[in-house]
Formats: sequence, C-alpha cells, structure tokens
Amino acid sequence: MTAKNDVSRLERRLQELKRSLLDLRSAIQGSILKRTIRRHDPARPGKTKAYGPYYQWTRKIAGRTAIQNLTAAQAKAYARAIRENRRLERIVADMRTTSLKLLELTTPGVVRRRRRTEGANTLS
Repeated sequence: MTAKNDVSRLERRLQELKRSLLDLRSAIQGSILKRTIRRHDPARPGKTKAYGPYYQWTRKIAGRTAIQNLTAAQAKAYARAIRENRRLERIVADMRTTSLKLLELTTPGVVRRRRRTEGANTLS
C-alpha cells in the first residue's frame, strides 16, 4: 500500500469518526451504584430485612468523590449517559491515534543523523 493510499484511508477514517460524534447523546462521567441495605428485622429476631434498592451516581469533582442519590428512572437515564461518555472517550482516543498517523505521513520530519561508529575521529 502506498503512502497516498494510507493518507486517503486515514482521512476517511477521521471523517467517519467525526460523523460518529454527531450520533452521541448526553454524556456524563461517573458510575451508578445499586445498593441494598440489610438490617436486623425488629419484627423477626435473628432475621434480616432488605431495604432498597437505592441508586447512587458517583463522580470526581476537583479531585474529590461526589455522590448523588437517584431514583430508578434517573439511574437508567444516567447509566445511558455514562455509556455514551465511554463511547465518546473511545472515539476521541481513536481520533487522536488516527490524527497522529495522518500527521506523520503528511508532514516532513527531522532528518535523522547517522550514529557515530566507534573509533571515529573526534575533536578532543
């Protein structure tokens, strides 16, 4: 494959990635936790009772973990947005690698010098 074919293939790939960005919906970072709490049941000694499920959205804000309680409907919507964010991150990472390959093929680089061989005449 020639460099010209590589360039056109990479440019097409970059255009595909740009179009796939348009398909994204809401995107947020974080994760959803589904919690169930077990407590001693006062009505039945020796038995436990499950409370929940409770949904929590955790994320980092300024280096600290922030937690927000959610309803079941919110948890479903937030989980979808988190999946979209992960898809966004994959697309952006792919765009970066594709862009780097494209730039390496289309821009001239520094001419590498030959290595000195041992015993070569040096100024000293």
